[in-house]
Amino acid sequence: MKAPAKRSPRKAKGQGGERREEILAAALRLIGEHGLHGLSTRQIADAVGVSQPSLYEYFASRDEIVDELHDRAFLLLVQRLEGFVPVATTPREQLAEYLRVYVDFGLQNPDAYRVAFMIEGAARPKPLADPAAKPAMQAFDRLRQGVADLHADGLTIGDDPVALAQSLWAGLHGLVSLLIARPGFPWVERDTLIEGHLAMLTRGVLRGG
Repeated sequence: MKAPAKRSPRKAKGQGGERREEILAAALRLIGEHGLHGLSTRQIADAVGVSQPSLYEYFASRDEIVDELHDRAFLLLVQRLEGFVPVATTPREQLAEYLRVYVDFGLQNPDAYRVAFMIEGAARPKPLADPAAKPAMQAFDRLRQGVADLHADGLTIGDDPVALAQSLWAGLHGLVSLLIARPGFPWVERDTLIEGHLAMLTRGVLRGG
């Protein structure tokens, strides 16, 4: 049986932007602690210290809150990827560094990563072709464009850089989601596992083995 969400003392009405951020932070924390299933606006309101009707002044539903958290998670990932500056000099090492940005994002922000990638059916996920799903598409496009650039330089195997990018993304997600969801598994030393996994992924994409 899950422990009830911690109830915060009732708060006076605050500034709209500040209260929205409190609601989003509380929802993200509750999802990280208990998962999405069973999460209610009442739990979120109690955690923030406001009434349920007050919460509805900022968000119409639980799904609207999750939608916002979902998009914010992807926007944060996009910011990390856009801020990437390679240190290595070879294409293989640079690709591994770039992929490490994704891994580090997930492990440093596990609750945001869960909302973005690990909640089945969360808030009715939108197709990536939907303009409303733009943050998610932006995140994938950063990886796709990087692989496309390598492909244009004749450095990748195969003839479909989009398929290669999707395979890379799947490989990254598999590692990150397992490390988040199964922390008690007897993993080898974490950096050793990550570096070996990234080396395996880059060997599967770039020419030269």
